[in-house]
Amino acid sequence: MLTLVRHGQSEGNARGVMCGRSDTPLTETGRRQARALAAGLPRPTRLVSSPLLRARQTAALLGGDLDLDVECDPRWTEMDYGDLDGQPMTALDGDAWRAWRADPEHVPAGGESLVAVRARVAAACAELAAEAAVGEVVVVSHVSPIKAAISWALDVGIEIAWRMFLVDAAVCRIDTSGAAPLLLAVNDEGPLHVGSAQPA
Repeated sequence: MLTLVRHGQSEGNARGVMCGRSDTPLTETGRRQARALAAGLPRPTRLVSSPLLRARQTAALLGGDLDLDVECDPRWTEMDYGDLDGQPMTALDGDAWRAWRADPEHVPAGGESLVAVRARVAAACAELAAEAAVGEVVVVSHVSPIKAAISWALDVGIEIAWRMFLVDAAVCRIDTSGAAPLLLAVNDEGPLHVGSAQPA
């Protein structure tokens, strides 16, 4: 199974700003989410993370006391928002939003296009597919790369990214054991509730 985990809440998420390459740490809520996921998810056989701090902190808490190294792969880094990084969503006016949504090759000033994100993530998914077919490969990443992985699994264009929403610490699952990837879950918060449940 290829299990994709969005990192727990970061300080940037809590402020409601666009968090691309800005390296903000997890909040206490984010750390609680990661610990709940560690208890609610199957034990990984391989643990991969974006190199950004909020993802690495989540992955470290997911790994917990497992004898498992966290591998950092820059292909799972969040989309580069360029000049928009760290800005509130209101920094974009209506015309800018329409331009971005209409063209997956649109590049924010100094940033990266959704098409570029899709290309790097698809290559990373293809490399993990065989191992995920026989084990539990967990990748801790961000909104845009996870949406790109879903588009890879469905064999559709990255423009579907605008039709998806992922909450903090959401889980998505892709079964890679068959002839083609099979999307099993999107934006699943179930492991959070399982992991945070108190014994009766």
